[in-house]
Order: sequence, then C-alpha cells, then structure tokens
Amino acid sequence: MAPGTQRRRRLFALTGAIALSLTTLGAAPASAAPGIPGVDKVSQSGNIQHLANIPKQAPFDNVDAFGTDIAFTDDHAIVGNYNGFTIYDIKQPSKPKIVSQVLCPGSQNDVSVSGDLLFLSTDSSRSDNSCASTSQPATNQNSWEGIKIFDISDLANPKYVAAVETKCGSHTHTLVPGKNGKDVYLYVSSYSPRPEFPDCQPPHDLISVVKVPVRNPAAASVVNEPVVFGPEGGNPGIPGTFPNHYVTATSGCHDITAYPDKDLAAGACMGDGVLFDISDREHPRIIEQVQDDTNFAFWHSATFNNDGTKVVFTDELGGGGQPACTAAIGAVRGADAIYDITGRGDDRSLRFASYFKIPREQAATENCVAHNGSLIPVKGRDIMVQAWYQGGISVWDFTDSAHPKELAYWERGPLSTEQLIVGGSWSAYYYNGHIYSSDIQKGLDVFALHDPRTASAKSVRMDELNVQTQGRYRG
Repeated sequence: MAPGTQRRRRLFALTGAIALSLTTLGAAPASAAPGIPGVDKVSQSGNIQHLANIPKQAPFDNVDAFGTDIAFTDDHAIVGNYNGFTIYDIKQPSKPKIVSQVLCPGSQNDVSVSGDLLFLSTDSSRSDNSCASTSQPATNQNSWEGIKIFDISDLANPKYVAAVETKCGSHTHTLVPGKNGKDVYLYVSSYSPRPEFPDCQPPHDLISVVKVPVRNPAAASVVNEPVVFGPEGGNPGIPGTFPNHYVTATSGCHDITAYPDKDLAAGACMGDGVLFDISDREHPRIIEQVQDDTNFAFWHSATFNNDGTKVVFTDELGGGGQPACTAAIGAVRGADAIYDITGRGDDRSLRFASYFKIPREQAATENCVAHNGSLIPVKGRDIMVQAWYQGGISVWDFTDSAHPKELAYWERGPLSTEQLIVGGSWSAYYYNGHIYSSDIQKGLDVFALHDPRTASAKSVRMDELNVQTQGRYRG
C-alpha cells in the first residue's frame, strides 16, 4: 500500500538512548537512595488504596515468566504471561479469583478479547503453532510466530481454535472492529528483521492485517500487509547504547492504538510516531509522521484522549530492562510526549506540546520507563493511569497539554539492591471503577482511587475493554 501524505518533523530539546532486551540484568551493588522505598516496601500518595494482590501461580511463577498485558470482558480480567494467560474473576475487585490458566508459551502473549474470542500474540520462534510447541531458531524455515485464537465462551475452559502466521511474528496486536459487524481485524505489529530469518526478511516497514470472521474464526487470515513508510522508509536511527544518546532505526511498529469511532489510529513505530486513517480497515494509510531524535529512543505505545484531539506517545528508553528513572537520565528521556492533533482530514498534524515523567527518582537496580496505560473516563478532563515498571503506577492529568501533572502514585521498592531483576508494572489500566496492574513478577494488583477529580469515572461502565482499541465514553 502506498503511504498517504507524509510530513516529518524533528523536535530538539535534550538527549535520548536504548537497549532492546527484557532480560535479568546484573548491576553494581547499590543501596536505595533517599526517598526510594526499601526492597518490596511501598511508597504511595494518600489518595490511592491497594486492595488486593494475587501472586503468579505455577507454571507462571518463575522469574522468566513475565506478566504482560491485560484485556477485560464483563467481570473478568485476562492477563498475558510469557507462558500463556490467566483469567481472573474480578466481580469483587478486592477479592479477585483465578478462573483458569492456559499454558501456551510464546512471548509476549499480549491479549485482546472480542465477545467469545481471545487473541494471543506470539513473538518468539516456535516449533509449531500449538500450545505444546517448543522454542526453535528463527533461522529455521519451519519455525512459527503469529496470532493464536481461543474460544472463551466457557471462561473456565478456553479452547484453542486457530492460528495465523505473520511475518516477524506478533509482538503486539490491535483489535479493530469491522464496519459490517461480522468481522474483526487485528493490526499486527512486529519488527527487527534479519537476512538470515526466512520469515522475517528486511525491509519490514509493514504491518500485517488479519481478518477474523466472528462466526468462523478458524477462517482467519492475513488480508493485507500495508507498507507503512514507503520508499523513503522510517527513521534511519542514530547508533548508540543505553544510557547514552541513540535512536532506534524503524523496522516496523511496536504498538498501534486505534480509535475506530474516529477512523484514526496512532502508531508507535520505533523511531517514528504515526497517525493513520483507518476508514478502510484493510488499508490503513499514514496521514502524519513525526520524529524526536533528541529525547525519544524507542516509540513504544500511544493513547488518544477521549476527544481524539491529542495523543500521548511513550518512549521505552532502554527497552524496558534498564534503570531509566534516575537523576542522571533526567526528566524528559524515557518519558511520555504529549502531541496535539491539529487540522482536519488528511491535513491533520501532530504538534508537540510537552513531556511527562514520574517525578520520583528510582534506584539503579530498578528497571523503570514509561509503559502501558489507559484513560480514566472523567468527563471534560484528560486523565490516565500508567505503568512505569518498577517505578510503579502513576495517575496524571494532561488536560493542559503543555503542563501535565501527577495526581496519584503507588510503587513497590526494588526487587533487589544488589542486582537489577526485571519486574514492576507492565500494564496499569482503569476498568469499571478500579485500577488493575499486571506486575511482571508479583502478579495481579488491584487499586481503588479516592480522589474527587476522578470520582465521576466510577459511573462509567464497560462490558469489554481492550486498551489499544479506544472507545468514546460520555461520562
């Protein structure tokens, strides 16, 4: 697919950097700095309450079985894990219960849900598309990566339905409802091609569009592989490694957030921030493209405000496995960037407004950087809750795009003061009156927010929530 109108802008302020791995990292021994809670201790604002925690259960309880993203359906939360997924009953948020676990290894196992269907991303090379698969080199032509589909009509007994292979696997995916009510689409994001990978050849500046007939999900298939960046390609990048300045070259998108009611999507594409027109679901096209080669190292995810007039992009400096919330890194690297959407139609532009980063210093043994969050549905305000790995969770207000401010926070101290063990909140989302956090090592956390500025959100109820598929709330 030929790209739409493209405009590139470069923003300059300070500096940026990255390393793309989520492994357990060694670090020099360090004691917690003043103000940093001790190992597994808690620091929080007075307006947030920790209601519950369910630790990871076997076979998901080892240090390499990371808890990942969350999707919601009715009174249930579905949490991905590198080893599969877990379904929780959250009818009583203060007493969540495990309904079922499905062992199905394949990082990252990001999840989304539509009615009785569950979709699972596999971004590691496997011997086949089954849940009994084993790890296999991506250099092997027979290796498999992509999307798995489950029937969850019986939440206690999910059933594997089908799988769709996609180029370079599925690091993340975004569910977009079809306009006919009969199909759903998955925009599959993946990256890092290499010449020796037969199923992941460079260049890879594309996304895979998977069409799923709701009544016959076994017939799901790739219906388009639109090239996002066209002949000019994406950001060529700036070489370097964390903590020094670098920009990741664009070889695909990391994550896409859709706003179907507005026929818009925002792509966080490694070295580029992108605005898509998705009025034709099978043929998304670029209408705007921006770069920040000064402070952004890796464009990771995106969140629209409710009016669809702003986008918050996150920078995953250090790949999520590095201490990017220290005084040395500063307040604008590894942060959020708020962009106002100006203009109309194909003349829409992304205009930089400001950065936001949690105002608390973290230890050198804590991986910390901007990560997954969602809007809190407060009428007339732009407020979101967000995960910061071992920086905890933060509730912040960006109604004034140029002057964002934090409203609440909660965090555990480091897992260790001797070495960096990857952990903390992967995703923190608001759903039907409570905040749910998927902690990489600690399991599912549930919070209540007691603040008059967000109290009206408690009256907004949803039957389903995939955070990367934004719906409009009326409050």
